[in-house]
Amino acid sequence: MDCKNKFNFIFIRNSIGLVLSIIFSMSISIKQLNALPHEWIGVPKSEYGEQLWDRESIKRNEDGSVRVLSKFIPKTKSEITKDILYTMDINCFEKSFRDVDVSIDHVKNNFNDLADWQDPDGDKLILGVIAQVCRVEN
Repeated sequence: MDCKNKFNFIFIRNSIGLVLSIIFSMSISIKQLNALPHEWIGVPKSEYGEQLWDRESIKRNEDGSVRVLSKFIPKTKSEITKDILYTMDINCFEKSFRDVDVSIDHVKNNFNDLADWQDPDGDKLILGVIAQVCRVEN
């Protein structure tokens, strides 16, 4: 091999190694972002199951409401009934809520900030989440 070909070979090999290293480090960073820690807090259970909310996910919206990730775990599970994740906004002053995203995994986030505000209508699980989140936030 002459000097020019040897130089090109080393340059290409090092470039490929650099590109692969960058891709590998980016994939690790993306996995770490998706694996954000949760601090699940439960409210008193009901006849339908249990509701948990994530203390680490609480954030204040521009309108003064509070956004939080919660999880409903049905009392009986099957292929149809799985844990359901809700991203919900809570209006602490009116004790109302709106589900801005409902999914069965953390990946799908299709926020609907135009969802209607709802009264919990006596739902013990939702009332428990509202009470605990508002107590933490105020």
